[in-house]
Formats: sequence, C-alpha cells, structure tokens
Amino acid sequence: MNYQEAISYLEGLKIFGIRLGLTRIERLLELLDMPQDRYRTIHVTGTNGKGSVSAMVEGVLRRSGIHTGFYSSPHLVSYTERIRVDGQNISEQDFAEGMTVIRAKIDMMLAEGAECPTQFEVLTALGFYYFAKCQVEYAVIEVGLGGTLDSTNVITPEVSVITNVTMEHADKLGGTLHSIAENKAGIIKDGVPVVTAAKGEPLEVIRAVAEEKNADIFVAGEDFCSQFLSCDGRTQKLEFTSELLGIDHEPYELHLLGVHQVENSAVALMTIRLLHNIDDRITMKTVTEALRLVSWPARFERREIAAMAHKKGAVIVVDGAHNPAGMKALRESLDEIFPAEERVLLLGILKDKDIDTMLDILLRPNDTVVVTVPQSERADSASDLLRRVAPAVQHVEAFENNTEALNRALELANGEKLLVIAGSLYLVGGVRQMLLKREG
Repeated sequence: MNYQEAISYLEGLKIFGIRLGLTRIERLLELLDMPQDRYRTIHVTGTNGKGSVSAMVEGVLRRSGIHTGFYSSPHLVSYTERIRVDGQNISEQDFAEGMTVIRAKIDMMLAEGAECPTQFEVLTALGFYYFAKCQVEYAVIEVGLGGTLDSTNVITPEVSVITNVTMEHADKLGGTLHSIAENKAGIIKDGVPVVTAAKGEPLEVIRAVAEEKNADIFVAGEDFCSQFLSCDGRTQKLEFTSELLGIDHEPYELHLLGVHQVENSAVALMTIRLLHNIDDRITMKTVTEALRLVSWPARFERREIAAMAHKKGAVIVVDGAHNPAGMKALRESLDEIFPAEERVLLLGILKDKDIDTMLDILLRPNDTVVVTVPQSERADSASDLLRRVAPAVQHVEAFENNTEALNRALELANGEKLLVIAGSLYLVGGVRQMLLKREG
C-alpha cells in the first residue's frame, strides 16, 4: 500500500466503530511477534490532562538523550501525528509500509475466523510495531478510551499514570463516576507504581485497585504537589514539593500555559522521579530544560498573527477543551492569565457532549461568540449551538463554514480583543492549520 491506500483502508475500518476489548489486539500483536514487549513503556490515562502529561514525560526522556516513542490520540490534522519517534511524526512512507505489514496479519486473523480489529486497534498495533522497528528505548503510551479494555492495555509499564477522573464517555464506561474510575484503574499492573491526580470517590477506587495489585501509589496533593508562582503570558514559573522525596520548593519553568498545567506538571515530575530511579540519564538539568521547551498543540496554546498592511494582528488561544472539566480548566486559565482582556470566542461542539454545562462554565455576559460546525458527523449544528449560546452573551453569530467563522471572529477581535478557539479537537485542529498558514 501507498500512504493514500493506507488511509483509505483505515477510514474503511470506521464501520466497526468503538468496540472495547483486548482479544483482537492481542491476536494481532501475537502475529506481529509482540513488538510492545521490546521497550520500556509509561502508560497514561485520565479524563483530562493525559496528553499534556504524556508530552512532558516524553519531552524529558528525549532531552535526557533517550530514544523515545510517543503514541497519542486523537490527531489534529493527520494520522501521522499519533505516532512519533524522537519528537518526529512517523513518515507517510513508514506509515504505509507498516500498514502493509499489519493488513497482511489482519487478513490472517480473518482467515482464522477472528473479528476484524477496529481502527484504533490497528493504529495501536502500528505504533507498537513502528517503535519496535525503530528500536526505541522508552515509549509513552496514551490511552484512547478508559483503560481496562482499551487496546493500549496490553503493556506492562514502568509507571502507570492516571491524571484525573470525571464524567466523560459514561455511556461506554459504565454510566457512573465509580465505574469510570474502575475502568481507568484497569491500567494498574501488579507491582507497578501508580501516579495520580484523582480525588474523592475515584481516588478511593484507584487506591483499592493499587492495594489489590500491590502497587505503590503516589497522590497529587498528598505525596507531591506543584505551586504556581507567576506567569508572563508565555511561560509559567512554578515550584515542586514532595516531602516524601525530600524535595522542598524546587523551582522550574513551564512552557505550557494554563492553571491546570500546574497539577499536570506535578504528575509528570513525580512520574519522572520514579523513572530516574531506573535510569540515571534523567537528571534535574534535563528535566528543567525539557519543561521549559515542551509544547502540546491546541492545549491552551498561545498564537499570534502579526499586523500586516491594513489588517490588525491578533493574540489567540487555541484549546481543545471538549467537556465540562476541560472548559473549567480553560475558563480558570483565561481568568488567571488574561484577566482584563475582552474575549471573542470561536466555538464548535459535538452534539453528544454536555453542551449547556460547558457553555455555562465558559461564557461571560459580555463575551462575543462565533459558532461553527466541527468537521465530524457527531457535530452539533450551528443553528442549535447559536440557540444555546444566545441567552448567555451580548452578541453571537453562526457560520457553517469554518473559514468564514474564523475570518469573522478575527474581524470581531479587531486586534483589541483576545480570540479563544475551543469546543472540539475536530474544530481546533482545522482552524489551527488555517492560523499556521496565516502566520507563515
């Protein structure tokens, strides 16, 4: 297969939808000679923050001179974003070559009478296969959905990380906060340490599973924490403390913005401290250097368009917040970092999300809003979103077309107001590409 044929094959697998379970991925990996066992791994789940934590851990490993793989989801623009080695996306050629190998193994599975793997299972197998082919030393693996029956849950990592646990994907994960926590705790393995930022009932569930698995657990706010010191709008200054580790107010700088990144970075730092115990290439110098540099697209990402000719520039925050917890983090970060700026919001949300709660959290009466439609069959219509937004703000407009929506939002911001783009990764991925072209 060439790259386009590989993508067509992947797209065709969407018909199988989301089918949680490990039988298919286990057989596929068996046929690939168990590539996931040829390198060390760090496994990361959670409702929010898992991408940022994964990016920080991977960045530190890479800065420490360690040959790293990074598997994440979803992508913003291209499937190649999901599989990275040493910070570089898998090439289209390597993607196609790997998919050719994997398709042959899937054909063998089908000949055996097995079910066809889902799209996410195939991508997971491709990531594991490619990391083995590249002979990475460590791979940071981000869970796709839940934990217990997620296709990534075939690894035995060095550390299991559970960021936070809130109500999302409840329909697929048991319907209650308790069942969601149980599902995410499913990544905990016998004797493997756990780092978590969970609180309340989810933390109780995770503690119980860790105890059952004889796994040491390290809890944010109890065993370690980070404290916010200052932010200049581009970099945060923080300090890490862990009485357990004998660390008192250790300073560091973080390129990732947002108040939620305080806790996320603490989780990443605790994870890194545990990895340091098995690999002394990880030093405080490489940690601080990496955190000062690490970025994660569309996670409270600050971008700027310079003023040109008769057009004014703009300061823009691009954020993939797509659930109430994400919107809460976004709102708190906006209030903390840009407290005085008037805001124009460009929003698109999927119809299966808790839209009204998300809007209640994010919107202020004096905000100006432009609504549009994310590039997904699950998108809420522009007219419905306008109807929901209108009672909460002074001005709202709707556009079906994302380009027209962005142009109007920039016009309304007029170089004087902060433009915030959020609501769905399906929206911010495409709009971010438009911004990159304008910046370039």
